[in-house]
Amino acid sequence: MSEEEFDRLLLEAVDEALFAMGKSSKQTIYSHIEQAFNIKRRDIPNKLDEFANAIEKLFGLGANCLKILIMKSLYEKVGRTVELRDAEDFQFTAYVAAIKQSFVGNKETNGIAEELASAST
Repeated sequence: MSEEEFDRLLLEAVDEALFAMGKSSKQTIYSHIEQAFNIKRRDIPNKLDEFANAIEKLFGLGANCLKILIMKSLYEKVGRTVELRDAEDFQFTAYVAAIKQSFVGNKETNGIAEELASAST
């Protein structure tokens, strides 16, 4: 599978998680993230850390629920299992990188997953 396909599925997962708060809320959140944090919807896969920080600033502790919704939706869309070695792997960006590694399966994403897992300690 391609990286572009994975990015599409990730954006769909984000859409679904935000839609859980309502259609107009979803659009408002995307607009606010773009204006306040300079992250367009299409850039989320390439700015995942920045996106995670943005939703944390917007929602505080509630961001964790949103991240879990995104991870759950992404897991269902990708249909791949990922081996999580410890709690650090369950952090949002590390989890998405691990799913991407499983989905795309190339050396570039392997390095990203390892880097994110190391950075979260």
